[in-house]
Amino acid sequence: MKQLLGSLKCLAVAALLAALAGCATNDALSNDNLAVAAGFKVITPQKADQQALLAKLPKDKVSPVNYKGTTYYVLPDSMNNLAYVGGEPQFQDYQRLRVQKQLSNNSLQAAQMNEMDAMEWGGWGGWGAPGFVGFRR
Repeated sequence: MKQLLGSLKCLAVAALLAALAGCATNDALSNDNLAVAAGFKVITPQKADQQALLAKLPKDKVSPVNYKGTTYYVLPDSMNNLAYVGGEPQFQDYQRLRVQKQLSNNSLQAAQMNEMDAMEWGGWGGWGAPGFVGFRR
């Protein structure tokens, strides 16, 4: 029973690590979600000067843009021809949400490391065997 429980823990940790690896590839998507949560407006550039400006901005990064005398903060989504646009208050909220997300990710990683340490991997005991004993005939 103890071996089965140990194997299930290993399987759960492996599944969690695989899920986290999948989340890391969707970083741009999470930036979009943070921008919307911070109050950024989703805008489709209609004018030629707006589209040209959007094409110049670095991808996956909020950039300050001075447009017609006003400073806006813009997160481009060139794949969907969209821009997430906000003012100073929205940008401050976005920065705060990014820090909170990073702290949450760090806490999750620390918890995973603590769980791995608690599994007693010494001598590969986590697999329910005392270690590799060779091939049997």
